[in-house]
Amino acid sequence: MTDRSKEPVSAEGGRRVAVIASLTLSLVNFRLELLKRMTEAGHDVVAFAPEDDAETVGVLEDIGVRFIQIPMARTGLNPLADLRTLFVLWRHFRKIRPDTVLPYTMKPIIYGGLAARLAGVPHRFALITGLGHVFRDARPAGPMAFVRQISIWLYRSALAGAERVFVYNDADAADVCKNRMIADMSRMMAVPGSGVDLDRFCRSVPPHDPPVFLLIARLLHDKGIVDYVEAARNLRQRHENVRFQLLGPFDPNPTAISRADVDGWVKEGVIEYLGETRDVRPYLAACSAFVLPSYYREGIPRTILEAMATGRAIITADTPGCRDTVTNGENGLLVPPRQPEKLAKAMEALLNEPELFTAMGERSHHFARERFDVHAVNRLLLSEMGL
Repeated sequence: MTDRSKEPVSAEGGRRVAVIASLTLSLVNFRLELLKRMTEAGHDVVAFAPEDDAETVGVLEDIGVRFIQIPMARTGLNPLADLRTLFVLWRHFRKIRPDTVLPYTMKPIIYGGLAARLAGVPHRFALITGLGHVFRDARPAGPMAFVRQISIWLYRSALAGAERVFVYNDADAADVCKNRMIADMSRMMAVPGSGVDLDRFCRSVPPHDPPVFLLIARLLHDKGIVDYVEAARNLRQRHENVRFQLLGPFDPNPTAISRADVDGWVKEGVIEYLGETRDVRPYLAACSAFVLPSYYREGIPRTILEAMATGRAIITADTPGCRDTVTNGENGLLVPPRQPEKLAKAMEALLNEPELFTAMGERSHHFARERFDVHAVNRLLLSEMGL
């Protein structure tokens, strides 16, 4: 297990900051600019995540962030495995003595927060990018209802004493309040997602001859991928030259799409599967519009923000998180989840008026610059954390 936790002395006035993720690659994909700002401010930053991803670790080392690999099952409900995660984090915190801890996503928040409390870390924060799949159904039944109650108790324990709890959308904020996950609601603050780097995701003119729709996501049923395929199948009957592309990794989640399903769709000629990538920019530049018909609430989907920065019209579900990125009829269209016929209708609206690809894309870029600039988001986070 990788441990690069040698203990250099922090710069004078700096803090030792522990950032905890459930996916190593996300430290670069979602948090790179934030981590850069921390090290540039003189803080000694240590990142914790489960996979020993050499490329990601190399990027982190280049910006002065040390990496420690930890055991963490991103999915699953094995209490022994989760207790091991808790113990390993507690042991590392006792060793390196961070002043500040910032976990994001469900398991890092719960087990990182608990470990930080037990280790006496003085400044504890949490970044709720989404509460987790156990909060997706309004009224869970059977075993899931029990799992939710356990999760609420764990969140309360992990967030007790946190100085700030950052949330991405109103639905997560409402659940935090309703379930009393923090005692003092004044400590909760809304932030506009993880932001997007507008210098890295440059605006370009969307091609539309032929039109290309693109969906980027982990291959999960919850992302509305089957609806996207149904809509594509519907539209192909009237628009033979349209291309429908799917980009993203297969996933161990119980709601995952199988490789056999994807192979079948490709063989049928409904979609093009582009595999997975560490750099989505060429694919965004080659598409006319971006589609994400997610069934359930997201935090604020980073893929949508990247498509907006690139200057693409957005078609997404009218669900929490997704709807926060679209002013309906201006930079895109909102559709009800689980209704592929309405998704097809929204996509066809752009096909029938191809000038909307450009007009809506320009508004998307404007909204990204106005609302979701990563540097503005990071300044807010660092200010609230005293970093």
